[in-house]
Amino acid sequence: MSLEDMTNLTSDSAKALRGLLAVAGLRPHDIVVVGCSTSEVAGQKIGSASSADVAEAIMDGLLPIVRESQLYLAVQCCEHLNRALVVERECAGRYGLELVTVIPHLRAGGALSAAAMKEYGDPVVVESISAHAGMDIGDTFIGMHLRHVAVPVRLEITKIGDAHLTVARTRPKLIGGERALYPKIS
Repeated sequence: MSLEDMTNLTSDSAKALRGLLAVAGLRPHDIVVVGCSTSEVAGQKIGSASSADVAEAIMDGLLPIVRESQLYLAVQCCEHLNRALVVERECAGRYGLELVTVIPHLRAGGALSAAAMKEYGDPVVVESISAHAGMDIGDTFIGMHLRHVAVPVRLEITKIGDAHLTVARTRPKLIGGERALYPKIS
């Protein structure tokens, strides 16, 4: 991919995350999970052409926004690591997440999780998470890492590179039935 392509990946990733945050109503220390196939972003079959450069470009778009919003970014590993996630140790501690022992890399874990290991201040890998919102770049199936009521968010941007983009926010469950009263939920 060209330098211009990489610049576009960074700006498109940032645009998608900003779009999600504009409607998700997240608070400081909430979790955004991201799953990404850098192969799909580059127009290849998922898992066939992992790219550290593509991952770095995407991370360059996501991390500054996550940090300025005081959020946690959980990066999903690929199925070779059972879709474990890379998070900052502080996130794992705050949410009582169970640590697992593995070091994600390009061929087991994926390029974006390897980039997270490199870019985070104190990265750890956890087995699972219940995130408040998420981005799925390249149909990596992040749904297992979202809270129970996921709500699709429609953005103007529908692709990062050549990869299909899906984003979602979550909301609390509505309980109680027809006699219950509910606050307005956006």
